[in-house]
Amino acid sequence: MTHAMLKGSNVPLDATAVRAVLRWTPGQDVPDVDASALLLGPDGRVRSDEDFVFYNQPRHPSGKVWRLGKKRVTEGLTDTIQTDLAGVESGVGQILLVASADDVTFDRVRDLRIVLYDATVADGEPLAYFDIKPETGAETALICGELYRRGDGWKFRALGEGYSNGLVGLATDFGISVDETEAAAAAVTGSGPDAAWSAPVSSPETSVPLPPEQPAPVPQQPSYGYPQPAASPTAQPAYGYPQPQTAPAAQPAYGYPQPQTAPATQPAYGFPQPVGTLPDPDFRLPPQGPQFLGR
Repeated sequence: MTHAMLKGSNVPLDATAVRAVLRWTPGQDVPDVDASALLLGPDGRVRSDEDFVFYNQPRHPSGKVWRLGKKRVTEGLTDTIQTDLAGVESGVGQILLVASADDVTFDRVRDLRIVLYDATVADGEPLAYFDIKPETGAETALICGELYRRGDGWKFRALGEGYSNGLVGLATDFGISVDETEAAAAAVTGSGPDAAWSAPVSSPETSVPLPPEQPAPVPQQPSYGYPQPAASPTAQPAYGYPQPQTAPAAQPAYGYPQPQTAPATQPAYGFPQPVGTLPDPDFRLPPQGPQFLGR
């Protein structure tokens, strides 16, 4: 029989091992949700940081509590914590089942539910489920429920207690040591509350550095009145003085004789040009001025 639970209610567990499945409906702007667990001693606090099971430490050293990871099912997305209740150390009296949303408020998480199954029965009906409703909507971490000892057995209580300071604040309340420097850096960089612990294990991305950008060449403008070096066929000559003829496309400067380097070069107008042949020996200047002939 499946128990539909209300906040604060509890139910005995006959199973020796349970799967606590956290489920929600994905969608646009819906944050990803992570499941985690804290194993508490008789004083209601963790005995060491090893009593915190989450995505960077997915298995408790005892091997009795571990995170199975996320899956996509017909109803939505899930993240699961499994517990071998029969093998949990006697020094552990409570196991908190926690949901966190990486610094995003739970008012954006739709249809959040925790479902308990008997882990020893394949495809069995749920033992119990609890629909979690945040009280303010500003929570960034929630204690969905707890597994706790009662005599020789175990029970599950539906809680739905929220924390507005995320998984860091929740874990600190129960005795987890969080490096304040790293937590402050995570808050400044916006890398999420889980940044106070080690980063998720993943293959580092590699990239090839791009070559440095070369600045585009800036065309130089000639200064007029003096010869300029002809750097390319597109350079314009400076007018008023002869220019070196570096290419057939260069235009002569007008007003002074230019060296004749190619048949295509045009003469500079205004002054005599060198003649390439000897003068005619029979050439005579014409009479100058008025001529008077004798009678």
